[in-house]
Amino acid sequence: MPNKILSLLDPTNCAVIFIDHQPQMTFGVANIDRQMLVNNTLVLAKAAKIFNVPVILTTVETNSFSGNMWPQLTELFPGNTPIERTSMNSWEDASFVKAVEKTGRKKLVMAALWTEVCLAFPAIQAMEAGYEVYAVEDACGGTSEVAHRAAMDRVVQAGAAPVTAIQVLLELQRDWARRETYDAVMGLVLEHCGAYGQGVEYAYTMVHKQPAYPTRLATGH
Repeated sequence: MPNKILSLLDPTNCAVIFIDHQPQMTFGVANIDRQMLVNNTLVLAKAAKIFNVPVILTTVETNSFSGNMWPQLTELFPGNTPIERTSMNSWEDASFVKAVEKTGRKKLVMAALWTEVCLAFPAIQAMEAGYEVYAVEDACGGTSEVAHRAAMDRVVQAGAAPVTAIQVLLELQRDWARRETYDAVMGLVLEHCGAYGQGVEYAYTMVHKQPAYPTRLATGH
């Protein structure tokens, strides 16, 4: 039987994993607008950074095929060198598994290109190894809508929880009284979360008569 999801994500119980967000892998994505994919992936990455959640970066065949990991990701985590692999399945790479074990976290929030390979394979094996997997659907991309959907169905049937990037962000924050992360979360929402961010800006400026972003955050309003 698949592992049950026992509790919500919080900054102390999970790790976030980015698998193969590289140019050649991005070129093959066909189920989601690729700029939206980048945006959603950055929501997830910046959420992990705001809440100091352990992050693992990994790449496949960088020099011979896939290209470097997106610089938007690597620049967010200086000193966090992507684990380079030859295997399509991250879980078959000993250095990757060791990095997961080193986090000490049993909840793995995973995003990958492509969904049908680079997410599905390690997600299933991680669950076999006793981990809970949270598959960030809108930060993953497959080579077709059918391929992406079949892969998501497969990992969910195996016991993974499907989530979205903004869901992870808000699950980590959860209480707006957590002031130590409030401003950073609001900045992220305004930068990347479309209509939600515009709604936040409207409420602050038109309803509460506060200065516009970013002046508002800079001046501590």
